[in-house]
Amino acid sequence: MVGFICVYLWMNRPAGRRRLGLKSEEIQDFLVYALVGVLVGGRLLFVIADIISRNNASDYLQHPVNIIAIWQGGMAFHGGLIGVIIAIALFLRKHRGLSFNVLADEIVVLLPIGIALTRVVNFINDELPGRLCDPDAPYCIQFPNYDGYRYPSQIFEAILDIAVLPILLILYRRRPPDGVVAWTWFALYGLTRSIAEIWRQPDIVFLGLTGAQWLALPMIVIGIAFIVAAMRRDVRTA
Repeated sequence: MVGFICVYLWMNRPAGRRRLGLKSEEIQDFLVYALVGVLVGGRLLFVIADIISRNNASDYLQHPVNIIAIWQGGMAFHGGLIGVIIAIALFLRKHRGLSFNVLADEIVVLLPIGIALTRVVNFINDELPGRLCDPDAPYCIQFPNYDGYRYPSQIFEAILDIAVLPILLILYRRRPPDGVVAWTWFALYGLTRSIAEIWRQPDIVFLGLTGAQWLALPMIVIGIAFIVAAMRRDVRTA
């Protein structure tokens, strides 16, 4: 919720409203779209990954309510990202004068705050533990519900996520072409998530890479490609 509030405050500042061409009420409408996208997309991808890693499709068939049981925990970031992209596409159908790149630029600037806080909550809730590590290492800890000493991978990932924030703020202030800020975040998240997976206990491993790395690494390539495309178009919305 804090992450959504930060995004709203950034988008709703006078300069943000002017660039977007939206009223405060319309920005609030978009956040409803985005919230639904995060919940639906994040939960569905989690269920799919859970079925693949634990082979428990029968549990979901016997108890279909578990598919939407977000109150029990279980959300996948990349599913939420896909959900938000779909929400943006649907919102843009109602606001045809607004471009994807401009809207995405305004969304992502403070997004690292929300993502970093989510990882802190994962740490507090004893979720997504790290891999086993040397118990003599000062940064390795015991999680209440897991055996052995493990990396606090949630905190490591939160640090990587929040480190992206000043990069986005500095880049935004330089007023690059539309889409450069958004696709820079996209590529950087792919990089930071791929690094964070080094310490995180994986659910799925294929050809030496975790399931999350298979989703995150292409984000780097896609992000760089769209940055180059945005620079070549050189369209700038004041």
